[in-house]
Amino acid sequence: MSRPHRPRPGVDPVLRARARRRALQALYAWQISGGNAQQVIAQFAHEQAHEVADLEYFEDLVRGVLAERTGLDAALAPHLDRGVEEVDAIERAVLRLAAYELLHRPDVPYRVVLNEAIEIAKRFGSEHGHTYVNGVLDRASGEWRAVEVQAARGNGRH
Repeated sequence: MSRPHRPRPGVDPVLRARARRRALQALYAWQISGGNAQQVIAQFAHEQAHEVADLEYFEDLVRGVLAERTGLDAALAPHLDRGVEEVDAIERAVLRLAAYELLHRPDVPYRVVLNEAIEIAKRFGSEHGHTYVNGVLDRASGEWRAVEVQAARGNGRH
């Protein structure tokens, strides 16, 4: 019998979810106005002062996505039905954020990454954007986290 995933010690899933939402907003703003990682982080960290979130995780996500953007886009490309830049701006930011976590944060279970990305896309994206995000990330995670995905499917947890 498999055990349900439990949060790792010291990781508050609610604070992580808030950090992801703020990171999405920061990445979307960056896509629209540009700037460097430090400027984007400074703007949103200041605005985030009123909301309790995992600030360290927020910074890691924003810095990581901006630093790895070219590689993330290349990794996403085979799983998309159009060019990365043709994807809606919100869904593009969600996909980059999730791709960063899937490829560079093996400490975060792939199901958590997918579920969080889908929820963020539902909240901020277009009407059916979450469906698109789900399809892309489901295909990509099967490649990028093959062992973890196969283990979950074998346990009936996909």
